[in-house]
Amino acid sequence: MTIWQPEPGETLLARRSVSFATGEATAVSGMRWFRDTERRDIQNELQDWPEGPHFAVRSKGDARLRKAGKFGAGALLVGVLGVLESLAGSGSTGNVARLGDPEEPENEVEDFPVMWAAPGTLARTLPWQLDPGRRPDTDRTHMVVTDKRVLVLGLLDNEEDPQDEVLWETKRSTIAAARRMKFSRNKTHFKMVFTDGSWCRLEGQNQNCRNDITRALEDPLLLVDSDDLTQGQQETVRKLLQTVEPGGNLLISRRPSGNFYVTYHHSDRVAPFHGIGNEIFHLMGPNGEPMKPQEGDI
Repeated sequence: MTIWQPEPGETLLARRSVSFATGEATAVSGMRWFRDTERRDIQNELQDWPEGPHFAVRSKGDARLRKAGKFGAGALLVGVLGVLESLAGSGSTGNVARLGDPEEPENEVEDFPVMWAAPGTLARTLPWQLDPGRRPDTDRTHMVVTDKRVLVLGLLDNEEDPQDEVLWETKRSTIAAARRMKFSRNKTHFKMVFTDGSWCRLEGQNQNCRNDITRALEDPLLLVDSDDLTQGQQETVRKLLQTVEPGGNLLISRRPSGNFYVTYHHSDRVAPFHGIGNEIFHLMGPNGEPMKPQEGDI
């Protein structure tokens, strides 16, 4: 069994299943594009990438609506669908109703780039295996975040023998921001922006995957040593650790609200479907008391 491990002196913060995101608004549903800063398609320019699917944005008068109009009852359907599609641009109805208002209509409704990269920028070096339309169904991709690096691993969808392979890595210092994107059905999308201005739009296997990655990418990284906790907080952590097997990784971070978020995981317990989950996830106040999450806590 081959499972990636951090180097000595390196702290693993998160390892979660991620892929390039997929469009959800009506016009771009099920699609994704790779763009330069002039909004040109660059997937054929990406080094060593295999051929993948090519998509076209759906127009309001696409073939399925015209076909429906040939039938008697279909006339009503055409009218209704036309209204739905016209409203979809604002994210107000149809499959977009649960998404809210788009933050970037040009990148979420009118188009859906998952890579935005001028020639020579870092986003162009991302591995093709992040694309669900290119990688085999037997494979997964995980993003790893440590206190020093960000990596993408390729692995088999086999919990007994995942066979980790490092596909890509970069220093944390090359990441300018990681922003959770609200315009996604299950709140799984996030944008990772590089210091050279290029960016990618990714999605976690679930919301926990997205949140763990973006929290680990925060700058500054507000990790706290257990010795710096109050007596009440230390007692809370001690009781939490009694519920799990020893030998794992305890992480405590100070949140923007002033609360403290405690997690615990074993770096060798990898589930290909979602990555490494937290065996402890507890939010506590200044005296170790449990707290309700505030904005940005989790």
